[in-house]
Amino acid sequence: MKPHATMAEKAAIIARAEEHNCKIHLSDGSERTIIGVIGNVRPIDRDQVERMPGVERVVPILKPFKVASREFKPNNTIIPVGDYDIGGGELVIMAGPCAVESRSQILETAQAVKEAGAHMLRGGAFKPRSSPYSFQGLGEQGLKYLAEARELTGMPIITEVMEPALVPM
Repeated sequence: MKPHATMAEKAAIIARAEEHNCKIHLSDGSERTIIGVIGNVRPIDRDQVERMPGVERVVPILKPFKVASREFKPNNTIIPVGDYDIGGGELVIMAGPCAVESRSQILETAQAVKEAGAHMLRGGAFKPRSSPYSFQGLGEQGLKYLAEARELTGMPIITEVMEPALVPM
């Protein structure tokens, strides 16, 4: 959108995309607004959209991971974790095992990665597998072991979750 596009002009673009069952990702920046249209955009007339009030230009993003692309989001994403900013100007080193397999394993590893200079401890408490017979991770118990390692070393911990409902764990 143009730098001084009005809310009504932005709403008109959003309405046009929603008419075609597209999802909208709105990014209001300090200089301009980017309206990401996600879905089947073939039925939308690009030239017609470019002529709509407030539109600076239409930029098709044809590669995967559109929302993470530089065309869609030109600025770095910075994620604060403890005293560190991942994606900022400083290198942040995370180290640890692929999977948390036992209390002793993660506590020993935590000490070793701290002594080696890592900033954060990472370890998988949940392990997605294609076979239900493969090790699935320790789950909540693995998170408890990671928390203990955090208390022991003072390092923030990084792990993955299998679904948003698990985040409060």
